[in-house]
Amino acid sequence: MKTILLVDDDPAVRHMLSRLLSEEHYHVVPAMNGVEALDLAQTDPIDLVLLDLNLPMKDGWETFERLTSRDPFLPVVIITARSNQIFPALASGAGALMEKPLDLPSLLQTIRDLLAEPAEARRARMAGKPASFRYMPPRQEESLTGGKTRAE
Repeated sequence: MKTILLVDDDPAVRHMLSRLLSEEHYHVVPAMNGVEALDLAQTDPIDLVLLDLNLPMKDGWETFERLTSRDPFLPVVIITARSNQIFPALASGAGALMEKPLDLPSLLQTIRDLLAEPAEARRARMAGKPASFRYMPPRQEESLTGGKTRAE
């Protein structure tokens, strides 16, 4: 069973994602801030991290740097409501950037893809070489008029 470190300061998000991931047969280790995430990552073997950027005590990017300095090949999915994070995410070597509100089927597929990704692909991404990167903009909410999105 793969272990996912879920780092988000919003208890509702942690609860919902923990439940969803548990139903998909992942072991979920929840953390409410970066300090707790770093402590948990030292005690539990982690296969993948879902990391919010807006965290108390230690922000998401600082947490990302500390986690990946310990394990450079650790797959990390940045989940955030912050805009304009695609270039920092690309430059950091993160495996994916998903903006809130999350598209849950895409999140689950991204997790599966990153867990199955060969070490060579992770190594290339960390070195800034061409590699797979997944970007999911915020899910468009459907309106009540024929399933069209608000942007249409």
